[in-house]
Amino acid sequence: MNYDTLIGELASQVWFHFALVAVFGFLTGLEFRSYLTQKNNETAGLSTRKFGSSRTFTFIAILGFVLYTLDASFHLFLAGMVALTLFFAVFYHHKLNAGQSGLLQPLISLIVYAYGPVAVLMPAWFLVLVFVSVVFTLSARSLNQQLIKALEPGEITTLAKFLLVSGVILPLLPNHAISSWIPASPFKIWMAVVVISAISYAGYILKKYVLKRQGYLVTGLLGGLYSSTAATVVLARKSHDLPNPDPAIEAGILAASGMMYLRLLVLIAIMNANLLPRAALPMLLFSAIAIGGAVFLDRKTGKSDDISPDLGRSNPLELGIALLFALLFVVMMVITQQVISRFGDTGLNILSFGVGFTDIDPFVLSILSGHYAVATTQQLVSAIIIAAGSNDLLKALYALTLGGRRSSGRVSLMLLALGLLTIAWGLLF
Repeated sequence: MNYDTLIGELASQVWFHFALVAVFGFLTGLEFRSYLTQKNNETAGLSTRKFGSSRTFTFIAILGFVLYTLDASFHLFLAGMVALTLFFAVFYHHKLNAGQSGLLQPLISLIVYAYGPVAVLMPAWFLVLVFVSVVFTLSARSLNQQLIKALEPGEITTLAKFLLVSGVILPLLPNHAISSWIPASPFKIWMAVVVISAISYAGYILKKYVLKRQGYLVTGLLGGLYSSTAATVVLARKSHDLPNPDPAIEAGILAASGMMYLRLLVLIAIMNANLLPRAALPMLLFSAIAIGGAVFLDRKTGKSDDISPDLGRSNPLELGIALLFALLFVVMMVITQQVISRFGDTGLNILSFGVGFTDIDPFVLSILSGHYAVATTQQLVSAIIIAAGSNDLLKALYALTLGGRRSSGRVSLMLLALGLLTIAWGLLF
């Protein structure tokens, strides 16, 4: 008998379902008691009205299973749920009289009561998923309190608005090209905005709430997820008044450029995977060079500073930022279409070099999202690589002018070399 057959036979046995329900009911009760103990300790010994013990949760789970097994039409099960709900109503009334308003105990109990039908009607992994979700929710009390203290007003509202626009509006947008001047559909345009905003948001959250004080290297890595140019500007200014180059700051600047290549590679994989075979090698190579150099410089510092400068960027999910990016994206797509149709490969390379001295994301996404009939895969990949290289030249200029030749001259030369190598690859390969 093979493994799949054994699992299938077990999943069809009543005793197996009963055992799963009883065990998970008991474990849920243990976790809930642990939650109440921690809560009472945090509230300086103020007692919380408790509903039963781990044995009570076990019996509730068994009750739900038995009532559903005796009557698969749910009548007995629903009657038991009504009885439990009335009992919980009385229990909650007493909690309110005692000055407590938490609903977690009756809600967890009702979920445990549903373990029985879940075990019978759904695969075993779904019951495990429900149990794990309950445990994670109960154990997230301290994380919840930290988030409440750390989150700025409006962060969740901004996220909710963006999820509404991306999750509800995006699927409704038409997926056909707007015109010959704009060779992309409204769906593709807004999809590009959603993808770039999501990647930037990941860096924003990690930098602002998770890794707030982790040194210049981590600042550069996370800043590269958001904007490698912005990270370079902030770190270069930080080094302006230093008498000698600080390897830690140089590491952060190099790390930001290294993350830029990985960020572009992720965009290519999501938006136009056909370009991935040609783009993967140079992007990974130059990313490894930059990040490897950053790690080497960071180790030369001989110290582990916990200074993490503020990158001074707003939430990338704000609708104003997203709409501005969408406008820039459409404008860049029109320019790219006209340059390719009129000047071909040479014109595209010149445009790529020029846009590298601005924000390259709208240009890169216009390359990935548009349908340019006269451009080959090699030409499109070369354009992205050249834009990345010229952006390194821009960051070298920022580092030199904002940080000064004395403190940032060395890292400027590193970025200059990285940029020239990247441009050469785009032109020659």
